[in-house]
Amino acid sequence: MVQQEVAEKKRRVRTVLGEHSLDAIYLKTQSNFCWLTGGGLNVVGITMETGVAGLLLTPEREYLICSNIEVPRMRDEERLEEQGYQIHAFPWYDDQEASLVRELAGGNAIGADYPLAGTVNVSATVNPLRYSLTEWEVERYREVGRLTAAAIEDAAATIRPGDRECMIVGRLAERLWAERLDYITTFCAADERIADYRHPIATDRKIEKRAMLCVNARKWGLIISLTRFVQFEPVSAELRRRYDANVRIDCGMMANTVPGKPAVEAFRRGLQLYAETGFPDEYRLHHQGGSIGYVGRDYKVNQNTTEVVQENQGFAWNPSITGSKSEDTILATTGGPLMLSPPVTFPTMKIEVDGCAFVRPDILIM
Repeated sequence: MVQQEVAEKKRRVRTVLGEHSLDAIYLKTQSNFCWLTGGGLNVVGITMETGVAGLLLTPEREYLICSNIEVPRMRDEERLEEQGYQIHAFPWYDDQEASLVRELAGGNAIGADYPLAGTVNVSATVNPLRYSLTEWEVERYREVGRLTAAAIEDAAATIRPGDRECMIVGRLAERLWAERLDYITTFCAADERIADYRHPIATDRKIEKRAMLCVNARKWGLIISLTRFVQFEPVSAELRRRYDANVRIDCGMMANTVPGKPAVEAFRRGLQLYAETGFPDEYRLHHQGGSIGYVGRDYKVNQNTTEVVQENQGFAWNPSITGSKSEDTILATTGGPLMLSPPVTFPTMKIEVDGCAFVRPDILIM
């Protein structure tokens, strides 16, 4: 199956060669390397955008280019020779990467997905090749979603009054790493910090009455984004109104994320629901999310977005109303939105919006 998946992705890349009259394309970003190799890793730091090894494709050949440091792992663990790549290494103390790319390309017209001397940046053309996931990626993505939801909900259930935000992120990290999930972004907010900041980086602040926990987690290159809430006192009528409205907006955006239709239609439906639920201006305070997959957000959707939703494309909408937020990851399919991060142990709420039925996480009251 991996060989079939990799072959399909190489085919997609090679269409760019012909369409743009290129002799070769060199891909070195973490996202494109993971995608093209079926989940391989070319980074040594989890936050790196550009890796330590690159893939060069010509019309007939495929090469891996890296320093001698990376060769053993690329050969033994990533098993790239089995995918058809010839490994070309240079001494770590004598950077020959650019010259090797030019030598192996077979011509001077070379595209790359990051700034490299002597190449044309083709990121805007190559990146969308990732958006429509193969059947094999869909299965992996569902597993990443299940593992991430289980990890965040398990960590959230451990929260007690007096715990510090950073302690909770540490517990979440432990659970993620136990399943070899990278945490790309984590937020934990206590009490009033939930309302004060849309991006509440964890601090030493102690939790008293409520907490919000968010994560972007990655495995096999695929990223899941979700948020959960914990409460240590009864949910007030106003918080219930805001949380329920937030979930309704989120579900409306999911329901209108339809393959073949512009992504902006889902965004506009979200704005309608903000107004219908009594919060017309809250969308101005934070972006609403968008396409997700091998990047935390391939693009954030706004009124000017022109992209069209593709079959089996990941989306994570994250509408927020001050003091509340709703966020999970879906796959857009012709059969309707497929939830990738459904609640595992959290209480649930059922809701139907625009003809789609959803089971969403409710607030966990401790």
